[in-house]
Amino acid sequence: MIRVFLGIGTNLGDRERNLQEACAALSQRLEILKESSIYQTAPWGYLDQPAFLNQVIEAQTALSSLNLLDFLKQTEKQLGRQANFRYGPRLIDLDILFYGNRIIQTPRLQVPHPRLMERAFVLIPLAEIAPEFVHPQNKQTVAQLLAALPDLGGVQKCG
Repeated sequence: MIRVFLGIGTNLGDRERNLQEACAALSQRLEILKESSIYQTAPWGYLDQPAFLNQVIEAQTALSSLNLLDFLKQTEKQLGRQANFRYGPRLIDLDILFYGNRIIQTPRLQVPHPRLMERAFVLIPLAEIAPEFVHPQNKQTVAQLLAALPDLGGVQKCG
């Protein structure tokens, strides 16, 4: 079993239900260990769209990194995600943030997630559940990465 961190985001439909359904679907193939709080985030990349709800989960899996990626893409489709433009609105978005301590660079998959260090909407929930996890490339903890962000980008804890 390998420890993984996944980012979950949604900004269409019943956003809270979308997150719940994503976690339920993920638990069919992953052992979910921790779930962060839910955070509301202003859109990133393309601004003319509804705010996102984001969450990070820690899980264990026996799936290889590429099989995990395939499972996430299949789960997105099963939950109703439609193809859209980059950074556009989405019903559900599932991303591999970390796959153990591994560094993976393939045409289909880059782990750690290549834009993780610049995204408050990922680092804030990640720091909530795993502040001491060390980024395998730059050797900083998640808490250090979050502290280095110049802007927290309007990320607000829900509830």
